[in-house]
Amino acid sequence: MQKISKQDLEEKIIQTLKGCYDPEIPVDIFELGLIYEIAIDDDYNVKIKMTLTSPMCPVAGSLPPEVEGKVKAIPEVNDAKIELVWSPPWDKDMMSEVAKLELGFL
Repeated sequence: MQKISKQDLEEKIIQTLKGCYDPEIPVDIFELGLIYEIAIDDDYNVKIKMTLTSPMCPVAGSLPPEVEGKVKAIPEVNDAKIELVWSPPWDKDMMSEVAKLELGFL
């Protein structure tokens, strides 16, 4: 199989992440600013650093494995790991303009 570039793969990953939602907020996790880093190594293993809106988030146990499963399902991805981080803490300023508009912050 022809490998795609890491840049193209990152775009595919971002599109996949845009299909993942915090069930309490009608905006995807990428636009919410919950994804801090997407790293792709030479073997197309993906490591994503993400956070949640709060450590007490009710989906803390289910959202990271859901995200990991969706990224692993991308054909070009060899493996995927999600690292849940709390620093820096998330706040609404991390949201994209799209998310702020959708939630009425603009």
